[in-house]
Amino acid sequence: MLRVAGSLVTNQVRACDLLRMFGREGKPTPLGQAFAEYGRIAKTLHLLQVVDPVDDTYRRQMGKQLSVQESRHTLARDICHGKRGTIHQAYRDGMEDQLGSLGLVLNAVVLWTTKDIDAAVAQLRAEGHEISDEDVARLSPLKFKNLNVLGRHSFTPSTPRQGLRPLRDPDAAELDDDEDSAD
Repeated sequence: MLRVAGSLVTNQVRACDLLRMFGREGKPTPLGQAFAEYGRIAKTLHLLQVVDPVDDTYRRQMGKQLSVQESRHTLARDICHGKRGTIHQAYRDGMEDQLGSLGLVLNAVVLWTTKDIDAAVAQLRAEGHEISDEDVARLSPLKFKNLNVLGRHSFTPSTPRQGLRPLRDPDAAELDDDEDSAD
């Protein structure tokens, strides 16, 4: 098994040739059976960690990761609101274009929100507020209540603003929903 892995890494064997070595006529070869059993070991260890009643650290890590992924999907559905998050192109290239565009916009939103969060944390620290690194690690750029996905957006050329917009003062009066949107 180590020789097979080494051959793959050093490009001495092609993946299609390797797949042929794993099975013949619909039945696994001894090498294929060995790899299948090795995969079952990893699956068994995973299941044992999930059902371990003493230490639920692994389950918590899985839950955190699932929450992050679900937050990303929720943000993507909110951005792709026009057709309720569904792809409506009849041909593959059109679907790929729509998904690529959604991914680009989603990445831009996450980048912008990350920069905004970093600026807010830096400002709060500069004002003397004590913010622990553990708290900062729990912040997520996948929150989107600040986004205006249903409003009008103007993309006219103008002189670009330097830096991010100023942060709102939490002691100031609340803005109404029309004014409460991010750039």
